[in-house]
Amino acid sequence: MTATIRAIGTAVPRTTLDQAAVRDLFSAQPSLGRLAGRLVPAAFDASAVEHRHTVLDELDTDRPAGAFRDEDGVLLSPSTGTRNDRYRELAPPLFVAAARDAVDRAGVAAGSVTHVVTVSCTGFTQPGPDLDIVRELGLAPTVFRQHIGFMGCCAAFPALRIAAAFAEADPAAVVLVVCAELCTLHVRASDDPDQIVANSVFGDGAAAVVVTATGPGLRLDDFATTVVPEGASEMAWNIGDEGFEMVLSTAVPKLVGATVAGAVAPLFDRARGLGAAADVPVWAVHPGGRAILDRTEDALGLPASALSASRAVLRDHGNVSSATVLFVLRQALDDGLDDGTPVVALAFGPGLTVEAARLTAVGTSASTGGARAAGERLETATAGVS
Repeated sequence: MTATIRAIGTAVPRTTLDQAAVRDLFSAQPSLGRLAGRLVPAAFDASAVEHRHTVLDELDTDRPAGAFRDEDGVLLSPSTGTRNDRYRELAPPLFVAAARDAVDRAGVAAGSVTHVVTVSCTGFTQPGPDLDIVRELGLAPTVFRQHIGFMGCCAAFPALRIAAAFAEADPAAVVLVVCAELCTLHVRASDDPDQIVANSVFGDGAAAVVVTATGPGLRLDDFATTVVPEGASEMAWNIGDEGFEMVLSTAVPKLVGATVAGAVAPLFDRARGLGAAADVPVWAVHPGGRAILDRTEDALGLPASALSASRAVLRDHGNVSSATVLFVLRQALDDGLDDGTPVVALAFGPGLTVEAARLTAVGTSASTGGARAAGERLETATAGVS
């Protein structure tokens, strides 16, 4: 018995940021030094991001000023407590919207959900959004709840492992996994190159999956985890006085390129009929940035088509931390997967940790939810989300 992702739901905030407009906003900050003044437009223009979504309306210069931007267009830097207050207010609706979308698409009754696994690294609150999901979707009050916090961009994979274990142990289990990240809560004007890169790529959003023991969808065949100790200081996520602080050095893409082939090798060693990366036509690679996708593609000798879903998500949503790889899998389903198509998913997190999974499309023509465009689905999923 192998667990299967039955459906993938997504949700984004209503405010969309045009990359050129937000580049100009950050470039115009009076606090920037001369070098940072050159780095900001270079980072934004090289990001391969065209649009992102944010819970912070004031980052859209056509909207009124707020706690993160004053009326003169100067970016402000609220305390971590103030930022987390916004998380407490704005994260639960995204969790709920993505969860509802996934449950609806899976065609399961909300009352049949037996386990809820929530994932987030961009804020903290208790009671948590897991209880909002239970209440708003009408789940049984006895549902098992588990939260995975502060693991960064690769956290969807341990959540999927947990879901698969529950489903494989109990054929009647219906496991709901929900990842929601409000990354833009932690933006700020800065001369620090790592913060500049973070400002240029991160967006907000949520994604959810329903996992059961059987059924059509994406079968979870295998997982693999690799830690690259020399990368521990190159990618990190810490709590500062003015928001959470991302360390994302320029060495990360090079480390990914040097280690990704070895990280996915166990998936091929344990698979029948898959001898090499070229045997997998679809790679759902977490788009931490364009350079990470380029290095992965080169290291594995993949054609450009293999990462098309990842590049599309980077273009339209940016990096949404833990939720992003689920957006990519959703995009791959939207693009069309024939029954039996193998898929490898990858994400990279602090440590440096490389998480991978091998999946197979099973009966996907019946599980993709029709031919509506992804943008229409997201609009439906985010009705009422601010």
